[in-house]
Amino acid sequence: MITLNNIAFKYRDDEVYALDHISIRFNSGEWTSIIGHNGSGKSTLVKIIMGIIEEYEGDIYVDGELLNIESKQTLRRKFAIVFQNPDNQFVGATVEDDVAFGLENLGLDRAEMVKRTEHALGLVNMLDFRKHEPHRLSGGQKQRVAIAGALAMKPEVLILDEATSMLDPSGRKEVLSILSELHERLDTTILFITHDLTEIAESDKVIVMNNGQIVAEGSLEEVYKDKNLLLESNLKVPYTMEISDALLDGSYMTHEELVRRL
Repeated sequence: MITLNNIAFKYRDDEVYALDHISIRFNSGEWTSIIGHNGSGKSTLVKIIMGIIEEYEGDIYVDGELLNIESKQTLRRKFAIVFQNPDNQFVGATVEDDVAFGLENLGLDRAEMVKRTEHALGLVNMLDFRKHEPHRLSGGQKQRVAIAGALAMKPEVLILDEATSMLDPSGRKEVLSILSELHERLDTTILFITHDLTEIAESDKVIVMNNGQIVAEGSLEEVYKDKNLLLESNLKVPYTMEISDALLDGSYMTHEELVRRL
């Protein structure tokens, strides 16, 4: 779905690369988690894919087509993004108004907007809240509305940039559960950006970034094998892994699997 060839980028006046000649492939229908500490380059990578940053070295292909000035507007419609703080994304007086906002910009007729809005809210289990004010919702509900707004655009790729980092544990669990359901039902290509290793259990592929470079890439089990590399990348190893190392075989496990094994 997306291919990055030798991408490099420096912010103005910086001596070091924010992205240091990286190459990645994101396959259609996969959930890829990109993990790294703040400043590792993962958000810069998203901005380049989305076309927000235009001056970079290397080539990006989306669905086989080169991303450039001429193709940017068309190809960007294949993406939708959910950011860290849902409050910064809300523009409508009600939940349904907010979800419909992006559809208005596409120039769709009202019947199509209503259909897409109701369908998207149904996918994230927020249809009963369509007349509510977004700012009066819980953190997890707000982020579900933001996801619905993205899904209403019918993207081929859903990007979530630290979309759970401002949520409490229950809100985080709520959003991750919804994403897991959506991935299974819609076969959506998901790029999930995070610094929290506890959030990537549903990933088909994991990419670890540090200092603008890709330092590891593979399945969850493959990435977790090298715990020293994770620590060197300033990532906190999940508590389940520490217990697994101390008491079991050190393999990757979810909380539920760990409890069962113990």
